[in-house]
Amino acid sequence: MLIAASTECFPGLELLAAIELASDLDFTAIEIALHETGNVKPSELLEDMDRSIQMLRHTHRLDISGYSVQLASTGAEHYQQFAKLCWLAKTTKVVTITIPSAEQGTPFNEEVEHLQKLVEIGEAEGVRVSVKSQLGCLSEDPDTLMVLCNNVDGLGITLDPSVYITGSAKGKSLDHILKFVCNVHLRDTRPDAFQVSVGQGEVDYGKLITQLEREKYDRALTVNMTPMEGLDHRVELRKLRRLLETLV
Repeated sequence: MLIAASTECFPGLELLAAIELASDLDFTAIEIALHETGNVKPSELLEDMDRSIQMLRHTHRLDISGYSVQLASTGAEHYQQFAKLCWLAKTTKVVTITIPSAEQGTPFNEEVEHLQKLVEIGEAEGVRVSVKSQLGCLSEDPDTLMVLCNNVDGLGITLDPSVYITGSAKGKSLDHILKFVCNVHLRDTRPDAFQVSVGQGEVDYGKLITQLEREKYDRALTVNMTPMEGLDHRVELRKLRRLLETLV
């Protein structure tokens, strides 16, 4: 397993500045968030693919562990844009793309059909598509997530254990979904707070890593922490990186 940092850890920084900071904090890999609401907007990347490839390859000595993709488009345009981003992933030697889960209340069959299309697009470019554990979404419940994966052949999971500590499914076993995991997002969490200082929460990193090793997991453990008021963000990121490195 490799220890990565998400560019979501560095809101307000341009991509190259975020990569520089992750490198300074001794991370060996970076997950790049391509979010329409973030600093690297997929719609802008798609305007000039050659320039985008050069920019995304300029990660210094850091590997790109994956892309997290959130598009603002819908319908046919959404799938067209996603196909271009999957080609971009293949070109930049990235094999994992994380996508958001549909909100709770979305018809199950509608979500299955949507995910099937995205997985087929990804597979055509050799890309593994994984749906992210998220509060307020279908993926908030691990049982629903398992059924989704069983209905969409090839779908992976970007596991965020915080969701199952502070969300409605807290206390539920994750054993039955671990075989689908192809990315992990980490921070520390309590039942009453989605993110807390490292060491002050209830995420059992050692147990999680042991469970993943049992499933032959060999991909990224991605630190995904946003700055917290009153805490030195660099210290928190470095603390979690060092903790994870002692466990793998």
